[in-house]
Amino acid sequence: MSSDAPASMEADDLWLRLDNQLCFALYAANRAVTAEYRELLADLDLTYPQYLVMLVLWEAERSGQVVKISDLGQRLRLDTGTLTPLLKRMAGHGLLERRRDQQDERIVTLHLTASGSALRESARSVPRELVCRAGMEREQLVSLRQTLYQLLEHLEKVTDHG
Repeated sequence: MSSDAPASMEADDLWLRLDNQLCFALYAANRAVTAEYRELLADLDLTYPQYLVMLVLWEAERSGQVVKISDLGQRLRLDTGTLTPLLKRMAGHGLLERRRDQQDERIVTLHLTASGSALRESARSVPRELVCRAGMEREQLVSLRQTLYQLLEHLEKVTDHG
């Protein structure tokens, strides 16, 4: 055993402390942010996952694009088993319609209803309110988001090639 073994073990022990874990900081922050969203979205009668779907559909509507369920799954990083019941509930609430492609019935596209489109106006205040609740400057939050996307991109590359 080398002379630096105790120092190395001590450093390893520091890495094994809960407060030093990146995963725990992300997990706890995610739970706190999602709880804030839950409160903000209650008036819109949306869950957080439904809000994410609506964001994608509102964005697509503004740019004149059609969203396939497969593309939505990739964008939100959700599998079909998670998306299907979510989209069925949203269709049941009159927010969107699911339509089979006429040329290829395997492809299902999503279309906002008038109610789903109108909900966009009510949702405008949600991002601003979350920024206020976060207690950080907008620039700090933008930087944090960029850092998280860099982390996600790197980890996805490692997972895809590892």
